[in-house]
Amino acid sequence: MRAVWLKEFGGPEVLVPGEAPDPVAGPGQVVVDVEFVNITFVETQFRSGGPSPFRPELPMIPGNGVGGVVTDVGAGADPALVGRRVVSSTGGSGGYAERAAVDAAGLFAVPDGLPLDAAVALLADGRTATMMLRAAAPRPGERVLVEAAAGGVGTLLVQLAKAAGATVVAAAGIAAKREVALGLGADEAVDYREPGWSEAVGEVDVVFDGVGGDVAREAFTLVRRGGRMVSFGLASGEWAGIPEEAAAERGVGLLRPTASPEELREFTLSALAEAAAGRLRPVIGQRFPLDGAADAHAAIESRASVGKTLLEVRR
Repeated sequence: MRAVWLKEFGGPEVLVPGEAPDPVAGPGQVVVDVEFVNITFVETQFRSGGPSPFRPELPMIPGNGVGGVVTDVGAGADPALVGRRVVSSTGGSGGYAERAAVDAAGLFAVPDGLPLDAAVALLADGRTATMMLRAAAPRPGERVLVEAAAGGVGTLLVQLAKAAGATVVAAAGIAAKREVALGLGADEAVDYREPGWSEAVGEVDVVFDGVGGDVAREAFTLVRRGGRMVSFGLASGEWAGIPEEAAAERGVGLLRPTASPEELREFTLSALAEAAAGRLRPVIGQRFPLDGAADAHAAIESRASVGKTLLEVRR
């Protein structure tokens, strides 16, 4: 089968297309004919040799999220799964390929009426956005700032916060990205690269921090007493690093949500159900063929990408 190999850490060019053995479904596993692959910012960090939750030995086939059709099942897996449209994590590797062997227990059936590419786009980002929203719990009438508002998670948070009745301020560094956020329901949009951007925002009740660094530290100064700040990304390359003492002094909650595997699964199911019902729309801004994985990584790292980036395996 066709696959993309990572044999050394480095720039996007180290992602090299090649051949790989077809995977075999082991006990409790299924084989999925992959149609779409989810790419995350964390995967670009891993490829470069930077910090990452995944650290398998090289050479390996990267990729942690796929969507497609089940074609084979191993011992102990339900034969009725064959032919089902599913999305699934791969456990950290093996996703950038035409086929992937995954645990049957981790599959998510794609709801009727939901396109497979949308389901793949929600696999990681939908779970994250839902978890962040429930942790911060914005209430009707509260003012919410969403950083990196045109990213995969940010676009979903804009919609979820708006649906919760909040006034949503979208922060993004490119005009086209701010337009995307406004089109998704944001009430206001600001350029966080502009000096004094925070003055235009004013006080807020909740900050969803997807940038980290100086932007997050400035956003923290806007949170009024009793407000909450929760981080879901570090597009700047560093976390905000706000001292607990500073937050306590100002009466601001720094939220670091955690979840059990069962809760994470529920968050994913919730995002898929909301999308199937038409109440949540993932923005898929870029699509690349499987052999273009290096180009996909380069696009994400350029900061010009909007929403989700997917690999289309069967173009």
